[in-house]
Amino acid sequence: ITFKSDYRGNGDSEGTPSGHFAPGYTIDVLNAVGSLKKYPDADANRMGMWGHSLGGEITLRAMVVSQDIRAGVIWAGTVAPPGEQLGMWGGGFHGGPSAPRELVDQYGTPEQNPEFWASLSAISYLGYLSGPVQLHHGEADEEVPLSWSQALYDAINQVGKTAEFYTYPGSDHNISQGFDLAMRRTIEFFDKYTKGDELN
Repeated sequence: ITFKSDYRGNGDSEGTPSGHFAPGYTIDVLNAVGSLKKYPDADANRMGMWGHSLGGEITLRAMVVSQDIRAGVIWAGTVAPPGEQLGMWGGGFHGGPSAPRELVDQYGTPEQNPEFWASLSAISYLGYLSGPVQLHHGEADEEVPLSWSQALYDAINQVGKTAEFYTYPGSDHNISQGFDLAMRRTIEFFDKYTKGDELN
């Protein structure tokens, strides 16, 4: 079974986009996971999640909140400390300038109030990861820095969790030039951790 999420306020979805620093997208995905578990043909013990870009960030957030997700794959994830995200895009990304502006007005900048901003990042909770994570990133990605995936890989290893990391020379944000290889690795990873001997 494959289930594709469609974030609120994006595309043709109803609602208002909530952005990187709000819980809305993650709540929607976790509600979908809860619903999928009740589907008669679904095996709740064999659920994996794949996400690209913002979807990768949502995948990581979901995996530190819910133990239902046995494995996660992130392609070019927008996963970085909030200060780096704000420095990269300012306020105008996935939710418009108002969402982070309101947070800055209330809590200060990441430099002024690092504890608050760290509390918004899934990176602070990697010890709660529900399963192994596989990371992919194009070396020619001009939208999300390759260094973010490298730093996430290092951070996952530092807390003793399982991670794999693959890069693709000359490949863009969509990993277009390495797509077939990245997809094959993704499928093999899910087969191993949601179907194979690694499932316990």
